[in-house]
Amino acid sequence: MVPISGGVMLMGSDDFYPDERPVHRRVVADFAIDRYPVTNRRFADFVAATGYVTVAERPLDPTAFPGADPEDLVPGGMVFVPTAGPVDLAHWRQWWRWVPGASWRHPEGPESGIDDRMDHPVTQVAYEDALAYASWTGARLPTEAEFEYAARGGHRGRAFAWGDEPFPSGRAMANTWLGRFPYLHTGPSGARTTAVGSFPPNDYGLHDMIGNVWEWTSDLYTARHVDPALTPPDREERPNLLTGRGPAERRRTLKGGSYLCAPEYCLRFRPAARSPQSEDTSTTHIGFRCAA
Repeated sequence: MVPISGGVMLMGSDDFYPDERPVHRRVVADFAIDRYPVTNRRFADFVAATGYVTVAERPLDPTAFPGADPEDLVPGGMVFVPTAGPVDLAHWRQWWRWVPGASWRHPEGPESGIDDRMDHPVTQVAYEDALAYASWTGARLPTEAEFEYAARGGHRGRAFAWGDEPFPSGRAMANTWLGRFPYLHTGPSGARTTAVGSFPPNDYGLHDMIGNVWEWTSDLYTARHVDPALTPPDREERPNLLTGRGPAERRRTLKGGSYLCAPEYCLRFRPAARSPQSEDTSTTHIGFRCAA
C-alpha cells in the first residue's frame, strides 16, 4: 500500500454528469491504498487459502427472483460483447449479456480463462467478494472520498487525473475505449483489461486509479453528493440485471471508470466520476483495491 496524507479536497464536478454535483469541500483523514487493483494472481491466493466461493459461482435463490425463468437461475455474470456495428447507445442490453458459468476464473464464460491474465485486475467480483478479500488481508475497501482524493494525485481543478484533456497530444493515459463504442476498438490491447501498471502512475505513485476496471468503494450510492453526517444514503429501486424485476437492491458507488469508458458514451474516466452498481452484480469490467 501507498500511504496518503489526508487533507481537504473539492469533491465532485459541476461540469459533467448530474450525480457528480455539487462540488463541495470534503475532509479526508490519513489513509493508505493499494498501489494496484487486486489482480487475478492475488485473488487466486485468497481463494486457495480460504476456499472462498464468489457470488457469481453460487446457485441463485429462486425466491429472490420472482417470476424468473428457472433455466436462467444458474451461476454466472454479466459479460461485455461488442456489437457488429453502430447501435443506439441508450440501450445497454445490446452489448451486455448474462453468461452462465462466467466467474473470476472464466470472465467471459466457461470457455475463457485467466492463465494469460494473472497480472490483470480480477473481475466478476461482487461487492461481498471484495469485502471478503479485504477482510482476509486485514484491510477494507476505500471510501468514495478516499478513492477520489487518491485518484486526483494531489492536484485540484483538473477534469482528468492528468490534466484537462482526455487524450493529451493524442496519447491514451489509461486503459479506456479507443475508437467507436461499442463495436470498434482501435487500441493495441483491444476491449479488455490490461496488466496492472501498464500505464503511468499518478503523482501519488498509484496505478490504474483511472481506467482498466471500475472499482468498488464502501459508500452507498446517492443520486447526488450529500453530507453523510446529515443525510442518510438513499436506497433506490433498481431492477435486477438478470430478470429486470425483483426487490430494491442496495447499490454501492463505483469509481475510476474502465476499459469500456468512451467519450461518446461514458466520459467517466475522471476522478470525480461515479457510477451505481447493485451489490450482487459481477461483470467483466468491475474490480477493486483495498485501503487501510
